[in-house]
Amino acid sequence: MSDDLTTPQAQNEAELAFEGALRPKSLGEFVGQSKVRGQLQLLLTAARIQERTADHILLAGPPGLGKTTLAMIVAAESDRPLRMSSGPAIQHAGDLAAVLSSLVPGEVLFIDEIHRMARSAEEMLYLAMEDFRIDIMVGKGAGATSIPLDLAPFTLVGATTRSGLLPNPLRDRFGFTAHLEFYSDDELEKVLDRAAGMLELDIDREALAEIAGRSRGTPRIANRLLRRVRDYALVHTGRADLAAVRAALELYDVDALGLDRLDRAVMETVLRRFDGGPVGLSTLAVSVGEEAETIESVVEPFLVRIGLISRTPRGRVATAQAWRHFGLEPSRPTGGAQQALFTDDL
Repeated sequence: MSDDLTTPQAQNEAELAFEGALRPKSLGEFVGQSKVRGQLQLLLTAARIQERTADHILLAGPPGLGKTTLAMIVAAESDRPLRMSSGPAIQHAGDLAAVLSSLVPGEVLFIDEIHRMARSAEEMLYLAMEDFRIDIMVGKGAGATSIPLDLAPFTLVGATTRSGLLPNPLRDRFGFTAHLEFYSDDELEKVLDRAAGMLELDIDREALAEIAGRSRGTPRIANRLLRRVRDYALVHTGRADLAAVRAALELYDVDALGLDRLDRAVMETVLRRFDGGPVGLSTLAVSVGEEAETIESVVEPFLVRIGLISRTPRGRVATAQAWRHFGLEPSRPTGGAQQALFTDDL
């Protein structure tokens, strides 16, 4: 899994530096998400006119669409310092209290994957977001006492890939919720064109369109594939034309639809081993040698979105488009008894 181009785990330090350099610094430079950009611009401008901290902001959407970048832009456009943390790092109320008590007035606190915070920390955050104060418990048992601690006004920017896991009391305390959508190919071409210019990479318009079409609607993946193309051109051709792009992406197992090695392993397992399904999640995960959570959160959403697989009450089922894409003929139904064998779960 660590070599998969589509997963955040595949990033090394050089790639992180590369992506950081490509991050836009303002809403004007940010490509795509036009509705969200307009809403954020209005919110931040109103806060600046009234000389107050901006409302708390929740950024929801799949990985790689710009949630972290937008958080940085919120701080930059507000001319405020930025503090960054993550949900998995806040596993106790005391962890959150330490962060909140050290904020300076107007600071922007960014919590990535906020749905993964500990429940005790979430409950402390309710009061902090609404009244800018927290209650700290001192002592234990009958002698325990609560000490209120006032906080400096701050703006919380939370990012989540699974907004449904956020408890309602926390979600309701955000003044603005932005739902980020996947990018169109045209928008990805603009992202790639900007990145190629910063990299001083000579690349054809057709080549940009080819990369955009294989980027799964995600700027992070588009920029990563562009880097692989740049490396290929540097070693082989000296110029990133359409032929170089196709050769580079074929080398890295990214096909015309953007499917990578793991995507194809999942689809071929469903098509060949289970005759198109239905097949349950845990059975599928064991068959391809991956964790069920990886299949469900990384692979399956993309396959469903492009219409290669569908989820049914009986399990995952390959679509007619999937059979065509892999050049296979649909098998005849295998019968209820055999289907039931593979639908152990959803």
